[in-house]
Amino acid sequence: MARQPVQPHDDEPAFVLHAYPYRETSLIVEAFTAGFGRVPMVARGAKRPRSEMRGLLQAFQPLALSWAGSAELKTLIKAEWRGGLPLLHGSALLCGFYLNELLLKLLAREDAHPALFDDYAAALQALSAESASTAQAAVLRRFEVRLLSELGYALQLTRDVDDAPIDSSRMYHYAPDRGPRVIVANVAREPGQHPRLVRGTTLMALAAGSFPDADIAAEAKRLMRDVLDHYLEERRIVSRRVVRDLVNLEEEGS
Repeated sequence: MARQPVQPHDDEPAFVLHAYPYRETSLIVEAFTAGFGRVPMVARGAKRPRSEMRGLLQAFQPLALSWAGSAELKTLIKAEWRGGLPLLHGSALLCGFYLNELLLKLLAREDAHPALFDDYAAALQALSAESASTAQAAVLRRFEVRLLSELGYALQLTRDVDDAPIDSSRMYHYAPDRGPRVIVANVAREPGQHPRLVRGTTLMALAAGSFPDADIAAEAKRLMRDVLDHYLEERRIVSRRVVRDLVNLEEEGS
């Protein structure tokens, strides 16, 4: 039986997560698409001066992509800018790279998550509108929670492992594959230590996506980092180190 030709996918809403050189004039593009998830493509001739795709395949900008191919690496046929999102700058740009790295390392290829695509676009919009690091951190926490939920690793944030409501006055031990278990005895804890020990107020803040003070925000960050590392296994998030080094540099200069 003759093999049926593969129909191209036309004008699919997408974002570029990462692009890198391929041979002399082309690019390999990892795209996050609304209907097909993460799709790797080769953009042939995209680096040539007269290419219609030159300069278009940038991260954080809404695109419409058309591609074809049956192999794992598709062929990008056309890219069009859809507009509507301001450019990210400064710390917001670093936050955007962090989101992209999470998607690259946690999303399977060609596994569609249309709701997550909308969450990602909303997170970029929120980052572009926020200049305060506390507000940007809240955007990241909300996206991390949504990402894990979409991947089937939804965090248990409103009830403990015994199905009792989370108590804001209690301390919990959070196991990524099970959820929070209340700690009966008093536990001494130094700031930044034991990331899986978390207050009920912090679990409730993560559930609400709102972080009323710096201590809760810091504890939520530590817990989310630990949970994400559990699912990332040995894969490191490089952009974390970039953000940390930038913060250290700013503190030294202040």
